[in-house]
Amino acid sequence: MNLSDWIERWAAFDAAKPAVRYEGATFSYGDLADTIARTAGALAELGVRRGDRVGWLGLNSIENIGLLFACARLGAIFVPLNWRLTPLEHQAVTANFEPGLLIMEPPFAHAIAAKGVILRGPKLACTGGARPGWIDWDALVQDASPLTSGEGGSDDPVLICYTSGTTGEPKGAIHTQDGLLWNAINSTHMHDLTSQDRVLTTLPMFHVGGLNIQTTPALHAGATVTLHRRFDPAATLETLVRERITLTVLVPTQLDMMLAEPRWLTADLSSLRCISTGSTIIPPVLVHAIQARGIPVIQVFGSTETGPVSVFQRVADSGKVGVAGRCALHCEMRLVDARDNDVAAGQSGEILLKGRNIMAGYWRDEAATSEALNDGWFRTGDIGHLTEDGFLVIDDRKKDVIISGGENIYPAALEAILKESPAIEEAAVVGRPDQHWGEVAVAVVVPRPGARLTADAVLGLFQDRVARYKHPREVVFAERLPKTSIGKLAKADIRRFVLETLLQAPV
Repeated sequence: MNLSDWIERWAAFDAAKPAVRYEGATFSYGDLADTIARTAGALAELGVRRGDRVGWLGLNSIENIGLLFACARLGAIFVPLNWRLTPLEHQAVTANFEPGLLIMEPPFAHAIAAKGVILRGPKLACTGGARPGWIDWDALVQDASPLTSGEGGSDDPVLICYTSGTTGEPKGAIHTQDGLLWNAINSTHMHDLTSQDRVLTTLPMFHVGGLNIQTTPALHAGATVTLHRRFDPAATLETLVRERITLTVLVPTQLDMMLAEPRWLTADLSSLRCISTGSTIIPPVLVHAIQARGIPVIQVFGSTETGPVSVFQRVADSGKVGVAGRCALHCEMRLVDARDNDVAAGQSGEILLKGRNIMAGYWRDEAATSEALNDGWFRTGDIGHLTEDGFLVIDDRKKDVIISGGENIYPAALEAILKESPAIEEAAVVGRPDQHWGEVAVAVVVPRPGARLTADAVLGLFQDRVARYKHPREVVFAERLPKTSIGKLAKADIRRFVLETLLQAPV
């Protein structure tokens, strides 16, 4: 069996049952099964075979869902790309996974062409009509002979999600079809998910959060998914009310924007059984503000590598604000010290996770895979402790990743850009707290002797190099950067210096 059998079986039970609502159209399970069969036929016609990678660059869409399940049927691997990245970053990522076919929506195809970026190797297809030299994807799918069976199986890799979109060392987490199944089972337990649920997806589906916390689990359960191309708070609120949505996932930045909506306090949200949230440590004040409307808020803890559903709260736990939850039904968890010894309850340790939902490894990166996985245990790099009643509390992140609005920002990639400047002696990038985004990046720069360097000049170094959300929001100049005894940047001391400097700055 493969993932596409989920849709075929639900279509056999009830072909007319709504599967996906998208852009004013409703796709029944029968319609979705036909879309997947035609998409699989189109892929096969282009020579896509088992193990081949198929890239997608576009916003949330029915094509996105059709491609995932069609790749599963063929045994191919679906790779959704982060549409927030620049064309140069897309070039680096595609060079890593080497797609046989890359399908784009028109705005992204135009942007890549405008920048003169060359994507070597893949056949290029575009939705929304013909484009010179490109395959007309819509026409190809429409005319394709439906393919109702293929070589895909449960052990086959089916999804690569990139943990970063940097031009340096992007890492693609490989998930198997079996892994997505067990992630769906974990999510079903987390949400008490049934075929009667109506799920709203607004998170981008190039993330496992948007794709796998509720969307694919809902289709496994025979539920109905309403899909927004991208998040808009007013449209989200309207859909929650109009379609009587029962489940949705909103990260803290989205929740802040929802609270700012004028209709938030008066809208009829009585259908919502809960809102799931995650991606970072959740401010208790935010949870209390949502729950004041009578809506339970539950947390999920995981990462791109874990599927991500690995630790979570259920609705009965929603009163325990500040905890990440318990280990998922089909996962194992350990908290270990620096020597990999298990720590006692109440003591902090690195969080290790194990389960069939965990990634198979990083694409073409044996060193990173070996570092992250040991006997099936995934090292999250996060530090936590267990409460007396067995709930996980996240203390801090061991890694230096900055999480801004639910998006990961990797300082090393930004530091590499800063170090290219002949006017900069040394540099570091750290996060500082931000009320709206959770965290934002700050560049800390030591100018070379005699260099005339302004904050605007430093920030300009990132233009067209990395996505806008990765750009540092501020520049702090320093005479030197604190280092450890072996010469490494002391990031904790740098973060402290940034906060002290910004607090002292005139308003």
